[in-house]
Amino acid sequence: MTAEAVFDQMLEVTLLLQTDMTRSLSALGLTGMKTHLLWEVHQNGPCPQQRLAQALGVSPRHVTGLVDALGCDGFARRLPHPHDRRAVLVELTDKGTATMTQMQEQRSRDAAALVADLDARRVEQLRQGLDAVLTRLRELVADADSGDAGGVR
Repeated sequence: MTAEAVFDQMLEVTLLLQTDMTRSLSALGLTGMKTHLLWEVHQNGPCPQQRLAQALGVSPRHVTGLVDALGCDGFARRLPHPHDRRAVLVELTDKGTATMTQMQEQRSRDAAALVADLDARRVEQLRQGLDAVLTRLRELVADADSGDAGGVR
């Protein structure tokens, strides 16, 4: 198999996963960015909006809009920061926590379904191959970000 064929397969996997994720999130009234924010809070506990902006790679103003929307939909709420009067924390509501727990469980089921036809040896080989590709991709993206001639495209 050529490098181009492998690249095309990775693109197809990316597109199929994106399509499936968009459909699943849409059914919950969520977007990828809103879900990323919820995931950060779910993993780390109540977070300042500034930290969420850094984690999501967006402006604090964008996070404000996301939190407003998530608040209106009942997934998250703001709290006063216990040590900084100027800051607020974002925390999950009961609905947000339940949704993220369901997503974690669905993630486990989806992961198992994707490799169900592979034995443990092939799963490990796949993991190692993907690890090598991700390492190289991260290097190429970092080079492009630093202004080097690198990059994937």
